[in-house]
Amino acid sequence: MGRFAPAALVAALLVATAAAFAYTERLKLTPTPIKGTRVAPKLFSPVCECETDTTRIAFRLRRHDRVTVTILERGGDVVRTLVTGRSQRAGLVVVYWDGRDDLDRVVPQGTYRPRVKLALNRRTIVLPNPIRVDTTAPRMVSVEVKPRLFSPDGDGRSDHFTVSYRVSEPAQVALYVDGIRRVVKRGSKPVGTIDWNGKISGIPIDVGPHDVRLVARDLAGNLGDRTAPVRVVLRYIALGRKRIVVAPGRRFALLVSADAKRVEWHLGRRSGSVVPGTIHIRAPLQPGRYTLTLREHGHVVRAAVIVRRGL
Repeated sequence: MGRFAPAALVAALLVATAAAFAYTERLKLTPTPIKGTRVAPKLFSPVCECETDTTRIAFRLRRHDRVTVTILERGGDVVRTLVTGRSQRAGLVVVYWDGRDDLDRVVPQGTYRPRVKLALNRRTIVLPNPIRVDTTAPRMVSVEVKPRLFSPDGDGRSDHFTVSYRVSEPAQVALYVDGIRRVVKRGSKPVGTIDWNGKISGIPIDVGPHDVRLVARDLAGNLGDRTAPVRVVLRYIALGRKRIVVAPGRRFALLVSADAKRVEWHLGRRSGSVVPGTIHIRAPLQPGRYTLTLREHGHVVRAAVIVRRGL
């Protein structure tokens, strides 16, 4: 009998192996009780107070079952139970996770997976849909605005300003002017530029200084802090002074600031064209009060010229 024992053992092992193989093959041919798994968004922030502060977990049951859905951390431990033993008909099943654990605490950043237990089917399935939780807001690494002085007059010279930026991670960047959002950059590249011509619905904003800031929102929805304000000035044409006192027939100097190639001027019955900068114009011969008018692409500034004897 002893000499037949090894043969019997080998035969038993072969039978067991064949049975296991047959069971495995049968499992392969048996359709999975869950199909159509989907998680959206796959990356979210439970603290962003935005549209992506919750993720949606969806799948389809092939037949009625009692369903339990949990969230697993990377090590395999359960951090949140979303559904416990819920009777569910065949068809679509949808549950939501707000990125918190069973004690209502925000979970640490990282990757998590949903797990589904089917009581009647005696199956436990970890869905092949990882979920990333991100609670860190993006940081603006650098911001540069050029030029600081611009004039949207359509002459092709400093018609707009450009903001160059670099963010710590992929994010959508928005431009704020005087506290109001004016431009939202398409895409989420961490390095980019935003151009703005100072116009709202085709109408330029007021002449003068304006504060420019940037704000970045990352792919999970976290909103970064607004950058420190950068002062830009919308200017078409400006004068160094608005009141000039001069003797009759004497030349006077006036600083004219503009990005146009030339500026037209009118004083009394005379007129001319000059290059912006420090210009020199001769005063009228007769004493009195005159108006000096300067034009640049339709934009006008004026200064009072007072001609007095004895100066």
